[in-house]
Amino acid sequence: MLYLYLDESGDLGFDFVNKKPSEHFTIAVVAVKGHEQNRALAGAVKVTLRRRFGTKNAWNQELKGSATELRAKKLFYRLSARIHFNAYAVTINKKTALPFLAADKERIYNYIARQVLERVDLNTSGVRVILTVDRSKTGARINQFNEYIISNLKARVDPRIPLEIFHRSSQEVLQLQAADMLAWGIFRKYERQDTEWIERLRGKLVFEECLWVQKNEERA
Repeated sequence: MLYLYLDESGDLGFDFVNKKPSEHFTIAVVAVKGHEQNRALAGAVKVTLRRRFGTKNAWNQELKGSATELRAKKLFYRLSARIHFNAYAVTINKKTALPFLAADKERIYNYIARQVLERVDLNTSGVRVILTVDRSKTGARINQFNEYIISNLKARVDPRIPLEIFHRSSQEVLQLQAADMLAWGIFRKYERQDTEWIERLRGKLVFEECLWVQKNEERA
């Protein structure tokens, strides 16, 4: 069994004149093989929540990359250090993206998600691949996303292996909170040149890149 958890950081706003959207947008995927490792990752999130909020009902709260202090992030890192999972991320620089893309945010989101998922090794998926996406879409947009992703992944997965996609909240699925913190760390690297958190996950990070980078970023 291969469990994939997908979350994002930043926004897809493009109005840099009248508003203050983020300059970058990141989608990250955490890949966990096997039920035991998947359960352990959820456990690491649960323990971090309990210690951070000091209550048995802490799982009603969330670990959010943008709102969780570094102390709690460090605790999660220590708890998850021996858990076998891989992380993948793709970021876009929105200021250098083609202007017409601003009118088709769903297409951008789906495209970036596909770019990340194409980097995941599906050859070790075992008997099933389950992709859980942080719920941000509804109705027809969910169907559009699912059809697009499945059509692109089918060629890489043995036809005998089921490929399933679920859209859930991060309170329902604790592993999504781990994906959120990873996505935030990559996002901060490009948005604020802040690498303090993401450097701690370097051993788990298999792949990450930024698309449509500015010239000065390419030389850096």
